[in-house]
Amino acid sequence: MSEKFLNLGIHASLEQSLEKIGIIEPTPIQYKAIPDGLEGKNIIGQSATGTGKTLAYLLPIIQKIDITKREAQAVILAPTYELAMQIYHQLEVVLKNAELNITCTSLIGGANIARQIDKLKTKPQIVVGSAGRIVELQKKGKLKLQTVKSLVLDEVDRLLDDQNLATVSLVVKSVARDCQHFLFSATISPRTINRAEFVKEPSLISLKDDVVAKPNIEHLYFIADYREKIEVLRKLTRILNVNRGLVFVNKSDDIVTTLEKLKFHGLKVAGLNGSANKLERKKAIDDFTKGKVQLLVASDIAARGLDIPDIDFVINIDLPEDEKVYLHRIGRTGRAGKFGCAISLVAPKEVLKLGEYAKKIKVQLHPKKMINGNVIDFLNKPKTEHRNPFIKPKQEKKTNEKVVPTNKRV
Repeated sequence: MSEKFLNLGIHASLEQSLEKIGIIEPTPIQYKAIPDGLEGKNIIGQSATGTGKTLAYLLPIIQKIDITKREAQAVILAPTYELAMQIYHQLEVVLKNAELNITCTSLIGGANIARQIDKLKTKPQIVVGSAGRIVELQKKGKLKLQTVKSLVLDEVDRLLDDQNLATVSLVVKSVARDCQHFLFSATISPRTINRAEFVKEPSLISLKDDVVAKPNIEHLYFIADYREKIEVLRKLTRILNVNRGLVFVNKSDDIVTTLEKLKFHGLKVAGLNGSANKLERKKAIDDFTKGKVQLLVASDIAARGLDIPDIDFVINIDLPEDEKVYLHRIGRTGRAGKFGCAISLVAPKEVLKLGEYAKKIKVQLHPKKMINGNVIDFLNKPKTEHRNPFIKPKQEKKTNEKVVPTNKRV
């Protein structure tokens, strides 16, 4: 049994709960945030996607809940339905495995408010949800926030943007004066720091080392003019036998157009549009998770907080605006120690910019092209042999070519 979480001050019941789900060693953000959280310090933490930020605040919060008081003691805010539910489900798993008598509930906008009111009658001690619905229930007198001693803003850069600031501020003003604040995000801008002035003497945690991509992700790119990118994506999906590919475009307005073109070519696709209602978004994610669709097309805003297991490919139709966004995208593959692959479709004039991203995040790019149903190195001639892109090829005489595998031809 590992005692690394115990050494941070986490109780044995929580440590054993984590062990049951295969979490043995704290991540860097957890090493830094958990002790400060247990000491009652306010925390503003920045760490890349997929580095364990959720447990960095959940564990201290759970440990500090007073089980003798049947009242709301902690509120966790998230900007999207998907992220809120992922947080809630992780909280449920930890509590169940630890066999702790702590109650929690989710309060998400768009869900049946009457059922949520019924859940509040059980006096949950931890609430996870959207600021709008929480404020609505507070105004109806169904939820008291004065007893809240821990407030989390997950994806704080988005929660404190122009669209959400006013509503989130109402929650901030309603909690207890001595409330402990946990503000976490993959990116935290100077404007966000300025708007977080309500956090007194915060412990600032910024893991700059996280600006390095995970080593178990291979980075490929294909040169394609803008009007050719859909056709290239169509061919790659079949050549590489993509089971679960997350496709990124820069503008939400382009999602529908991209979907229509891919469906025309007979591909099984779904879209994740930020303007879609909760049921539409849920169906798209469920179909993608269950393997009913091969490709899920999304914008960066729509995909915030997504944590879908076993994504084998992240594909950039549009080049992201900077290397940090690139990291956020590719962080959704290669999780839990598995191998992943990031593919960028770039116009000739975008190659230089992609190269700059690679230098900043310290990854090696592999230029590729398609010939006769094979993906090969850009400067090499095609071979008939197919290989797994994540296993280094055996050394062979007279050639050092690499071929990405396929069981299909275009």
